[in-house]
Amino acid sequence: MSPSPIPAAIAVVIHEDRTLLVRRANPPDAGLWGFPGGKIEFGETVRAAAIRELLEETGVHAEAQDVITTLDILVPDPSGTVQQHYILIAVRCRWISGEPVAGDDALEAGWFPVIELEHGRVAMSADVALIARQAQTLAANAL
Repeated sequence: MSPSPIPAAIAVVIHEDRTLLVRRANPPDAGLWGFPGGKIEFGETVRAAAIRELLEETGVHAEAQDVITTLDILVPDPSGTVQQHYILIAVRCRWISGEPVAGDDALEAGWFPVIELEHGRVAMSADVALIARQAQTLAANAL
C-alpha cells in the first residue's frame, strides 16, 4: 500500500480518426484496453514520461502536445479500503511514425476508430472513450 498517490502519464495518440490503445497485462485494469502509459520516473517530465511509455508499450514514435485531463484511479482492497491511488495525466500526442506492436506490459496494441469506442464493444479502462473524443477535438482544432 502506497502512502501517497502515484503519478503516471498516459499517451493519447489520435491519427486518422483512430486512437492507439493497448490491452493491459498488469493491474490495475489487467485485460482492459486503455492508453499506453505508466509511472513517471523521478526527474522526468509528464510529457517525456508519456512519450517513453508510448514507445516502450507500442514502438510508436510521437510528439507530446498538451495535457488533456487528469484522472484519479482509486484501487480498493477486498474490504473496500483504498490500496493504491494513481493520478493519471492524459497527454495528447501527435503520431510521427511506427505501427503498434505490443511490448513492455501490453498484451496487444492497435488502432481503434474513436467513434466506435462510444458503443461499448471494447472492454476499456475508465473514461477512454471520453478522453479519446476530447483529444480528437483538440487535434482537429489545432489544424
